[in-house]
Amino acid sequence: MDVILIPLLNIIATLINLYIWILIISAVMSWLIAFNVINTSNRFVYMLVDFLWRVTEPALRPIRNFLPNLGGIDISPLILILGLIFLKDVLFRLAARLAY
Repeated sequence: MDVILIPLLNIIATLINLYIWILIISAVMSWLIAFNVINTSNRFVYMLVDFLWRVTEPALRPIRNFLPNLGGIDISPLILILGLIFLKDVLFRLAARLAY
């Protein structure tokens, strides 16, 4: 069972790391758009921002609905990243327990 479960947990941890980076890139892109550093009329930028929004919004929307209104500050990506780090830590502890 360890032969299959530990590599599976490693793949899940890698996917969590990838999603964390997607969240960070999405937040940075939204800041760059808000400060007019990049322009969404560029087709590539529009497609990239649309992809990032479609990937991150289903996970961020429930967190945004739960949080109170903080004005222009959106801390939902930070809360999701902390939750994903917690989940990854739980997976690593589970993998370490299974290894011994």
